[in-house]
Amino acid sequence: MTTYNWDLIERLLHEVQNGASSFTPRPYAEQYVAEKTAEGEQTENLDHLKTVAGEYEKLLLGRGYIEPRPEEQGGTGSNYILTLRGSSLLSLIDSSIPGNDHPRQVLDEQEDALDEVTFDDVASRAQIA
Repeated sequence: MTTYNWDLIERLLHEVQNGASSFTPRPYAEQYVAEKTAEGEQTENLDHLKTVAGEYEKLLLGRGYIEPRPEEQGGTGSNYILTLRGSSLLSLIDSSIPGNDHPRQVLDEQEDALDEVTFDDVASRAQIA
């Protein structure tokens, strides 16, 4: 069973949503660790999380959660936009939304929650949100 760091994925998706001029997952992992540390939470090793953030970028891109920003929207080849699937994922795991623990739990129960078919099926269930 594949497990994901939903907080880190949420951070990456928010950076895409905010339209960063250049998407750079490694510094976002550093910021994530700094925020969690400031909140008194322990995190995994920073170097490991930087690597994981890079892997998540490839996974999110490859599985259709993010896509390159079109040139007419300011695309540079190194920035992205959320796809409909990515927006759906962000709405499920967004920690600013009360009750986000249940969708994360349902996602964690899947063999691979970010598999496209699995995610689309889970996200289509009204009771998850």
